[in-house]
Amino acid sequence: MISEAGKPETQSEGGRVSHWRYAVGVCSVIALHLAALYVLLTTEYGPFAITLSLLAWVFANSAILLFLPRPGIAAALSLILTVVLIALSRFKFDILQLSLTFLDFLIIDRDTFSFLLSVFPRLRLPLLVVAIAAGPALWLIWRTDPLRVTRRLSLTLLALASISISAMAVAVPEQPWEPFQGVNHISNLARSGVVAVSRLTSTGWIEADPPAHAALALAPGAHAAAPAALAPDMPCNTSAKRPHIIMLLDESSFDVTSAPGIKVPAGYTDYFKSSDGKQRTMIAESTGGPTWYTEFNVLTGLSARSFGDLKFYVTRIAAGRVTRGLPHALQRCGYKTVSLYPTYGDFLGARAFQKGTGVDRFIDMADMGVNEDMQPDKFYFDQALKVFAREQPERSPVFMFVYLTANHFPWWNVYRSDLTPAGWTPPGNTAEVDEYIRRQAMTANDYREFTERLKRDYPDESFLVLRFGDHQPAISQQLLEPGIDRARLAKRLMAADPRYYSTYYAIDGINYSPSNLSSALETLDAAYIPLVLQEAAGLPLDPSFMEQKSIMLRCKGTFYACRKGAEARRFNRLLIDAGMIKGL
Repeated sequence: MISEAGKPETQSEGGRVSHWRYAVGVCSVIALHLAALYVLLTTEYGPFAITLSLLAWVFANSAILLFLPRPGIAAALSLILTVVLIALSRFKFDILQLSLTFLDFLIIDRDTFSFLLSVFPRLRLPLLVVAIAAGPALWLIWRTDPLRVTRRLSLTLLALASISISAMAVAVPEQPWEPFQGVNHISNLARSGVVAVSRLTSTGWIEADPPAHAALALAPGAHAAAPAALAPDMPCNTSAKRPHIIMLLDESSFDVTSAPGIKVPAGYTDYFKSSDGKQRTMIAESTGGPTWYTEFNVLTGLSARSFGDLKFYVTRIAAGRVTRGLPHALQRCGYKTVSLYPTYGDFLGARAFQKGTGVDRFIDMADMGVNEDMQPDKFYFDQALKVFAREQPERSPVFMFVYLTANHFPWWNVYRSDLTPAGWTPPGNTAEVDEYIRRQAMTANDYREFTERLKRDYPDESFLVLRFGDHQPAISQQLLEPGIDRARLAKRLMAADPRYYSTYYAIDGINYSPSNLSSALETLDAAYIPLVLQEAAGLPLDPSFMEQKSIMLRCKGTFYACRKGAEARRFNRLLIDAGMIKGL
C-alpha cells in the first residue's frame, strides 16, 4: 500500500521541516500527475484514445514503481518519457507523415539516430539540455518524496493496465491509416505494441511456410512447380556483351486518364508506352505513400506484404537479412551496380538494405552535393550520366537504379515554373491535378533529353531502360471514384483494390532491342519487375528467379495475393532454406 516514509521529527523545528518536506513532496506528486493529464488531454482525441492513454500512463508508473517504489520519481520519469515520446512522434510525423509506433523500439539501429540528427541537427542541443536539467530535478523529487508504494500494489496496477490495454487494442484494432493522422500519439503507440507483439509471436517477421526436414510441406492451395529446394545455380558468362541497365523510379506517376473526366494534353499517354508500343500496368503495394515498399519489391523481387503489419519497416527489417535480389543477380553476370538515392542513406536503413541486396556503390543526397531530395528530374539524369562516364571506361556493364523526385507531393504549389515545357497549357482540371500533369510533362521532357544524350554520346553502347511509377499520388484517391465516402475508400485500400494500386511500367531500348519480353505481361505485380528486366536484357535467370517465373506464369502476374498468400509463403521458405533470407 501507499505509506509515509521516514520517522517523525521530535523537535518542533524538525517537525516543521518534516511537515514542509511532506507537503512539498505530496504537492510535487500531484503536480506531476496533473501535468501528465494536461499533456494527454491536449494530444489525445476521443474517449477511446484518452482512456487508452491514461491506461498507458498507469502502466508506465506501475512498471517504474516495481523497481523504484517512490511515486514522485515514477511520475517524473513517466512524464519525461511521455513528453519525449510525443515530441519524437510529432517530429517523425513532420518528416515521414507517420507517428511513432512500437516497431520504432523493436528495430533500433545506428541508422535511425544518424538519420534523425542529420535531418534535424538542432536536436543535439535540446537533447543535451534536457539530459542536464533532468538530473537535479529528479534528485529534488527523490529527496522530497515522502510516499512509498508496495510491490504488490504496483504489480496489481501493472496487470490491470496491461489487461485493459490489450483488451481495448483487440476490441478496436489499430487501422493502418491511423498513424498517418498525426494525433493520439500515446494511445496509438500502446495499440501498436499489442499488434506488433501479437504479430511476432504468431508469424514472426516474415510470412513463410514452416521448415521441413524432408520435402517442403506446401501451404493449402499452393502448387509445386519445382522441387522443394532450388536447383543448383548455373554460371553466367561475364565476358558476353551486355546492355547497360537503367531502372528509373518515377515518383507518384500513373496514367491519370484512368480517373473519369480528367483532361490531358495531346499525346499524354505516349509516355507510358514501351518501345514496342504497348502500355503495361504495374501493381504496386502502396498507394499515395511509402516509396520504399516498391523499392523493396524491385530490388528483392519479394513482397512487402509478407511482413504484414510490420511492412512499414520492411527495408530496416530486411537490411543485411535479405540478400536475394536483382543487384546480386546482375553481379553474377559481371554488372557494376549503382544506386542514386535521393535522400540520406540512413533513411529507414536504405543504405544497409540496398548494399545487402548487392548494390556496389550507394550514392545518396549528401554524396550528390545537395541538401534537399526534391530536385528536378534533370538533376538526377545528369548524376546518372556522370556515374556512367566514371564507370564506363572499365568496360563492365553498368546497372543504375535512379530515383526521380520532381513529382513528389504536394501539388497545390507550382514547382519550378521555369522548367515548364515549351507550349504547356493547363488542360483545365483543378489546379492541383493540372500541376500534377505539368510535372509529368516535365519528367517526360527530361527523360527524352536524357535518352537523346545517351544516343549521341555513346553510339557504340547499348542501354536497356525500365521505368515505373512507384505508387499512385495521394490525390488519386479523390479522382478514381469521385464522391466515395471515407469508410468505403478505406475498405478499397485495405482490400488492395487494383484501381488504387495500379501504376505503369515501360521498357525502352537505346541502341538495343529488348531480348525477351515473355515476362512483360500486360499487368504485373511489382515483385516481378526484376524478372522482367533480366529477361529483357537477355540474361540467364538464377534458380530463384526461374522458380519465381513459374509462379508468375501460374498466377498470371500476381504474387502475394495468389492463392491467398500461399505461393509467397512457399517461396519465402525456399529462400530461407537457400540462405537468401537470414534471421527472419
